Amino acid sequence: MEKPKLFESTKSFVWTIAVLVIFLLVRLFFEYQSYQNFTSKPFYYTYAKVLTAYKKSKNGRAYQVLKLHGEDGSFFYTTTHRKNDFSYKRLRLQLFPNKDISFKDYLGTFYVKSRIKKVQNLPKTFKDALLGKVASQHKDLSLQSFYNAIFFATPIAKTLREKISMLGISHLVALSGFHLGILWGLVYGLLLLVYRPIQQKHFPYRHALFDVGLVAMIFLGAYLWFVDFPPSLVRSYAMVLVGWVVLLLGIELLSFTFLTTILLTLIVLFPALLVSLSFWLSVAGVFYIFLLLQYAKTFNKWMITLLFIPLGIFTLMLPVVHSIFGVTSTYQLLSPLLSLLFIPFYPMVILLHLLGMGDLLDAGLQWLFSLPQGNEDKFLPLWAMLGYVALSIGAIWQRKLFYVVFGLAFGYSGYLFL
Repeated sequence: MEKPKLFESTKSFVWTIAVLVIFLLVRLFFEYQSYQNFTSKPFYYTYAKVLTAYKKSKNGRAYQVLKLHGEDGSFFYTTTHRKNDFSYKRLRLQLFPNKDISFKDYLGTFYVKSRIKKVQNLPKTFKDALLGKVASQHKDLSLQSFYNAIFFATPIAKTLREKISMLGISHLVALSGFHLGILWGLVYGLLLLVYRPIQQKHFPYRHALFDVGLVAMIFLGAYLWFVDFPPSLVRSYAMVLVGWVVLLLGIELLSFTFLTTILLTLIVLFPALLVSLSFWLSVAGVFYIFLLLQYAKTFNKWMITLLFIPLGIFTLMLPVVHSIFGVTSTYQLLSPLLSLLFIPFYPMVILLHLLGMGDLLDAGLQWLFSLPQGNEDKFLPLWAMLGYVALSIGAIWQRKLFYVVFGLAFGYSGYLFL
């Protein structure tokens, strides 16, 4: 017996999407009004927290680039010639916006000239204490950066970022649905072990998926807030939340109508996601997972999990990723295997760090990160990527088109790595 669909008919789905698009246009109208108001002022004052600071030089003169989180929720960059240490600082700034800031930049992260009027110390938070606790368990700075990135969504060092890109595992380091899925399984599974005996003895009429799932969702929501709402994690949390509700209602979960509805709802709530690259890459990843699952239903579940999903997603995402990032290395062929190994690795290293033994796997990681020594830049033209995406969307309804899409992706992987 098939589960009922999220929408009773195509008409109801179309009407829902139409309403969401109207809401989105209204949101964008008000955002544009705010943008015009912002760029029309010669200057204004604000407070902002320093997220990151790094040194650069131009024409022999050194300066610092600051990434800031404004008190209105905006993210922006500015520069200063001051030599201060801006760690754990809050700045009083005079901003000088101009028309060079586009509406797209305003929605995302933009650069604006500024003058620092005051520097204030920020007290170290519980998160800062945890970051320090994790870092203290590693002598190598790159490993400190790596672990804090996969636990708390902090920026990683440039040299490490290049090595990770050459290994094709950027998706494992940037917090995303992959991490959230592992955490959901870990939290839900552990809670269920405790809950099940108590439920059977005292309240067998209760629904474990509701009770345990609710606690797990609250935990994941708190974690999302704790790591400052990375865009890809916001998308993932929304899908897990709605997916949990859909499972409780007994409705079909793995559908493109579900994915489209969640996608538009998120953009209506957070218009900045429209210009978030990490968000769209995570959406593409989920889309291709759904596409693979649609045409692999008849296969063994273990074959789907261990073979089709890791290899299929790696292959199908190559044309999308290489239209944006050109880094190409034969070591990227390790990506599917490393993605599978990351599933037990992630909860294991969480436990090791809780026990103060976080450095146990350092030697192996240092060896792994030392493997790639060089790379080429190979970009796929934008028009080719758009055509590929259009065929991929068509493959939702046509199995033959899916074979064409997979054939194109497989051929492109041969061009990249052979």
